Amino acid sequence: MTSYTLPKPYKAAKLGKKKVYLVASGDLRQSANQNCWAAQAEMEKALTKAIQDLGWQVVRAHPYKEDEKHGFIGSQKEGLCVFAGMDPSAPVIVAESVWQYSHHVYPGLLAHQGPILTCANWSGTWPGLVGMLNLNGCLTKAKKPYATIWSEDFTDDYFRGFLQQWLTTGTAKHKITHVKPLSKVKVSGAEKKLGEALAAQLRKDRAIMGIFDEGCMGMYNAIIQDELLNAIGVFKERLSQAALCYAVAQVPEAEARAVYQWLLDHGMKFKLGRDEQNELTEHQILTQCKMYISALRMADEFGCQLIGIQYQQGLKDMLPASDLVEGMLNDSVRPPVKSADGKRELYAGRPLPHFNEVDECAGLDALFINRVHTAMGQPMETSLHDVRWGDWDQSGTVKDYVWVFEISGSVPASHFSGGWAGAVGERQPAMYFKLGGSTVKGISKPGEIIWSRLYVEGDQLFMDLGRGGVVELPQAETERRWKLTTSQWPIMHAVTYGVSRDQFMAKHKANHVQVVYANSAAEADKALLARAAMAQALGIKVNVCGTKKDGKAWA
Repeated sequence: MTSYTLPKPYKAAKLGKKKVYLVASGDLRQSANQNCWAAQAEMEKALTKAIQDLGWQVVRAHPYKEDEKHGFIGSQKEGLCVFAGMDPSAPVIVAESVWQYSHHVYPGLLAHQGPILTCANWSGTWPGLVGMLNLNGCLTKAKKPYATIWSEDFTDDYFRGFLQQWLTTGTAKHKITHVKPLSKVKVSGAEKKLGEALAAQLRKDRAIMGIFDEGCMGMYNAIIQDELLNAIGVFKERLSQAALCYAVAQVPEAEARAVYQWLLDHGMKFKLGRDEQNELTEHQILTQCKMYISALRMADEFGCQLIGIQYQQGLKDMLPASDLVEGMLNDSVRPPVKSADGKRELYAGRPLPHFNEVDECAGLDALFINRVHTAMGQPMETSLHDVRWGDWDQSGTVKDYVWVFEISGSVPASHFSGGWAGAVGERQPAMYFKLGGSTVKGISKPGEIIWSRLYVEGDQLFMDLGRGGVVELPQAETERRWKLTTSQWPIMHAVTYGVSRDQFMAKHKANHVQVVYANSAAEADKALLARAAMAQALGIKVNVCGTKKDGKAWA
């Protein structure tokens, strides 16, 4: 009988009683990790004190790296090494005060046998809660049990009580009484009939979703399995950002200038300079205009009804940011572009829905919105935002809790007061895009919105929907919020009806939230129910969250 030399099984030392691991997932970009380390160190100090006050000891599972000047896990490879050396049965806290790439720690967490807690700061400047929500979405998709908590300073009773319960029992949950399955909500005959008809149409006629390089910034939760998409009539066309870069190089300068001039004629302003490394230049904008033309033509060539550009990795080394491109694509009022042969205007009079950061969950939701709102005569323009942060209105103008929904790209100017005349182009910060590019900065107009998130849990699609409003804040309060977040990006002051800050955080399964306007509160209620009916008819499990505008529960 043949015998082989087998490797000895590796066993990490047991951690011991009342000891908990702490890990910190970081960015893939060294500059971001270095810039954000001081905030992470301060957060860990406060969190460690809170844990010690409860009689536990923190063991940091990976060291500060002197040569790299930060203590984050900076890659999937590094994350696998870190978890390989940990006691797999010990409790672990993933502490986040920055945006992080979930795949740095996701593989290790997936195999980890002990209790898992994701924990974030509450700050606009240091968006740990954005990173944490993305990781939560990834773990939810994998059906990996975890608990999650957040805090401004890690001293409040809500945080301390939750932490103590988790440390003591290995599990802790939030109350989500604001969530109601659609089966318990009355959907009128008209909205139900419309939703079911649109679902049947999608299954029959089918739709193609254009994906420019699947998977962005570690967002495993943003990828929908083909089997789930195909079952409802949607199919992926996997496109290459290399092909997009090539297409950009083929667009004549005159065509790009025509798009740029259209923006200027419609009132958009750009803060221009001459320093390519630090300022927005006309060259960057013209390249973005070429990308806009190329994206439309590629989508048309492959028959796509919506597209998603990966953004960030790869693209950032080749082209300016896609922000301006995405904003134009998502608007029905946008520069006209003809097919390559000059015979047809592409997607005339309507958006070509674009899902930022190639978030397929947001993309599918945008497709539903486009179908429902077109049929109901409601605004078609939609966008995803980061759930960036929230705070009470310091001016006292608005009594409700006001969220800061903010994203670098994807926002259509039709969401702003004044449309394109209310949009300003500023340079994308060099930390994100060294080649620059214009954002579409603006303040979302007051009005009635539907917010939503479509997500994957195991082998099932889910959708959470709720009603909300966009409120107008004094300019000084808006500037305060911009200064605490990213001032170059578009901002939405959102109120979620019947859903508190902690309730929203407890249930939301992604760093992104989808928003769309309706012409009135009553019409928004109907559009929500029609989309919910469409999703349910396609086999998606639907939850309605919160209340209507008047505070009344969904019947």
